[in-house]
Amino acid sequence: MVEVVRSGFVESRHRARLLAVAADGSVVRAHGAVDALVSPRSSLKPLQALGMLRSGLDLEGEALALACASHAGEPFHTDGVRKILAGVGLDETALRCPAALPEDAETARAVLRSGGDAAPIHMNCSGKHAAMLATCVVNGWPTATYRDPAHPLQRAIRATVEELTGERVAATGVDGCGAPLFFVSMVGVVRAFRALVLAAPGTPERRIADAMRAHPEWTSGTLRPEAALMRAVPGLLVKAGAEAFDAFALDDGRAGAVKIEDGGQRARVPVTVAALRALGVTAAELDGLAAAPVFGGGEPVGEVRIAEG
Repeated sequence: MVEVVRSGFVESRHRARLLAVAADGSVVRAHGAVDALVSPRSSLKPLQALGMLRSGLDLEGEALALACASHAGEPFHTDGVRKILAGVGLDETALRCPAALPEDAETARAVLRSGGDAAPIHMNCSGKHAAMLATCVVNGWPTATYRDPAHPLQRAIRATVEELTGERVAATGVDGCGAPLFFVSMVGVVRAFRALVLAAPGTPERRIADAMRAHPEWTSGTLRPEAALMRAVPGLLVKAGAEAFDAFALDDGRAGAVKIEDGGQRARVPVTVAALRALGVTAAELDGLAAAPVFGGGEPVGEVRIAEG
């Protein structure tokens, strides 16, 4: 579905799975094995955060968006993580995600210039981990073992994932951040994202959707395409995952999911834009996201684009 064009020649191709459904849930477009098991990776973070809200976590606005984030490690992200932890009497030493440098290049350079180094708080999942710790404190659950699939927190999250996807979790793995990873189908992920946006205002589901849409930079980063998509399309909720997964929903129930088969992130956004256009989204800003530039000698010499035909 996606081709990489350099200097007029197709250099590489990526295959994608795509599912897009109308406001009534009927399938508008489907490519590939959308019923097969898939690892949505961080696209499930809104559901993980929902499980935490249902377990007593009290976050709103930017902090709630950060709990759903795969963030770039910009200063406002790490400040937000510290505030979530401080709110329950913890600090960043409680985080059990791996150490990393910020994914935002300028922020990473600033950390290194100041004598800093890789640390768990810079890791893109630290907002989720801080929220997990806060949920444990609220419930009096152990904090040292919060990543264990048998922990009460993770059991509550798994139950939430199963409820919203309408599927039993077929397998549990380990995500890059060390937290449990649940395998479901793309059909189930789309069903869950529809549930978030169609829920009544004020419900935990809708609070998740509204926080992410109101603060898209907090769920990803200032320069991330996910934030650009949500700024460009009113009512759009979108969450990316590692290995090139995207899930999205519009406020009327139109929704979709994308998985690039080889995990190539460069193909993810063009396919997501194609899915949005298949659902009738016509925002002019999508033109700038429909193809990613290919560079040669520091200059654009081609693009990553949906294959013709």
